[in-house]
Amino acid sequence: MQEKPQKFRVLGIMSGTSLDGIDLALCEFEKTQNSWEFQIISAETYSYTTNWKLRLSQAQHLSAIDFMRLHKHYGTLLGETVNRFLVGKPIPDFISSHGHTIFHLPHEKMTVQIGDGAYISAETDIPCISDFRNLDVALGGQGAPLVPVGDKYLFPFHTFCLNIGGFANISFDDSRGNRTAFDICPANFVLNLLAQELGKQYDENGDIARNGNINRNLLEQLDNIEFYKQSPPKSLGREFVEIYILTILNEYLIPTKDKLRTFIEHIANQIFISTKSIPTGTMLITGGGAHNSFLYQRIKDKIQHQVEKPTDQLVDFKEALVFAFLGVLRHIAEPNCLASVTGAKKNNIGGVYNLV
Repeated sequence: MQEKPQKFRVLGIMSGTSLDGIDLALCEFEKTQNSWEFQIISAETYSYTTNWKLRLSQAQHLSAIDFMRLHKHYGTLLGETVNRFLVGKPIPDFISSHGHTIFHLPHEKMTVQIGDGAYISAETDIPCISDFRNLDVALGGQGAPLVPVGDKYLFPFHTFCLNIGGFANISFDDSRGNRTAFDICPANFVLNLLAQELGKQYDENGDIARNGNINRNLLEQLDNIEFYKQSPPKSLGREFVEIYILTILNEYLIPTKDKLRTFIEHIANQIFISTKSIPTGTMLITGGGAHNSFLYQRIKDKIQHQVEKPTDQLVDFKEALVFAFLGVLRHIAEPNCLASVTGAKKNNIGGVYNLV
């Protein structure tokens, strides 16, 4: 007897380290036999106000009680944003929220994403799943990246899935069919910080970098950071940028456009190094960095794989889509965090369920 298809309508919420805004993707998923199909019904990004950007960027310095206030207030903000987004749209079965990462220190068994799911549920009157990374870290894993399980099931026909957001990360199946994934290097998080030195929110199309020059000494110093020599599993957070990347960049009294040009080359170098030993295949590239035409071209120039960029909607909302899917796996009690990716003791089912 043929198994009845499973269908779910889920709202995925994502906020990345680059503070571009809150990404919302209302999605439908259907499972038939062992395959998944998806559709993004509607998606939108809500930019942060100047005040919220400041609050989130300085959250790591708050006292314990003020930090918890922010955790609750941000959950309410997410709920209010969901209510605005859902006007005139079908109501999802549940919400699946990544939250906003403030601390990511897996070697200390700690990762923290704010945006209390209980407050999202209370504000929207819709069940919400949140806090996806914590269980994996408790099990000795990196708690990141989490998107690869979505890559494996939703995009099985691509050899690689490369996402360029605040950080660049990649996922692929190894020779035994196990999903492997890791953070490659910082990306938009650093590029945006440099662009902001010039009064820009970001370097549109990489035009500033395109007119800069590579500083070979800086590039060599960046490329030789110890993290890049480590074997997976490995992941990155804000702390890595502050301790290593910004320390190195601040040593060089060169024009910002040259730092941007050099860092573009650094990202392309690290993507090339991370993929050069794997048989040639297709690479699906998504995330805000895919819109940086100069970075995109430098990646294509260096790697031997065929690079494919999907629709703008999928480029921009793939992470929100995948977090909606992680919520589906949590809902049906199937692993949504892979030990082969994170290094945890075992596959696990992350996410705290808030019912209303």
